[in-house]
Amino acid sequence: MIEVPSPNHGDRTAAVDVLVLHYTELPLAESLAILTDGARPQRVSAHYVLAEDGTPYRLVPEDRVAWHAGRSGWRGREALNGTSIGIEIVNLHGDRHDYPARQVEALVALCHGIVARHPLIVPRNVVGHSDVAPKRKIDPGLRFPWATLAAAGIGLWPRPGAGERTLAGDLPAALQLFGYPAPTAEATASDIVAAFQRRFRPARADGIEDGETRGLAADLLDQVGHRP
Repeated sequence: MIEVPSPNHGDRTAAVDVLVLHYTELPLAESLAILTDGARPQRVSAHYVLAEDGTPYRLVPEDRVAWHAGRSGWRGREALNGTSIGIEIVNLHGDRHDYPARQVEALVALCHGIVARHPLIVPRNVVGHSDVAPKRKIDPGLRFPWATLAAAGIGLWPRPGAGERTLAGDLPAALQLFGYPAPTAEATASDIVAAFQRRFRPARADGIEDGETRGLAADLLDQVGHRP
């Protein structure tokens, strides 16, 4: 762990129960410079930055609030900075470039440590920036290895055959029950469906409420104890 302290942080007044994963879309040096710049008009930070070679950088202590999620919502709560840990993963564009195996291995180890220190981070609360800020954000991208993380005990992934399941009722309502924000003028129901697909069906994230998407939602609700 390399310490690169950022001045951009605040008091932590609530327990941590969300882990938010991002990609930087910028090289390591430029990312670190931005995240540690205390003079920017809009200051930003993260608790950790993970380099492509797997080297972790700590910018903000976990007992402090880092400014990484912005306008965000999950499971009925908004402004998630106050209750989350943020990891920025160096990737120039997660829709075009795979995450290197050594970086993914290091990410799994880093996440395991965070979850062990913050047991309120249940699997459904390991999220991407695109999950908590649909349409506004698309990171960590279509190529992010969510299935690999879930297999290692970090987060959730649909089970085999999940896309063939039946979901009763309204899909946006089901996604909100799982955790996604309610539709707004800024992020419509279609935008939220697309965010769900980016995470759980990255091969086609078109925002269309098809049977496969409904089946994936049904399986995930079942995994977290809700009747689909």
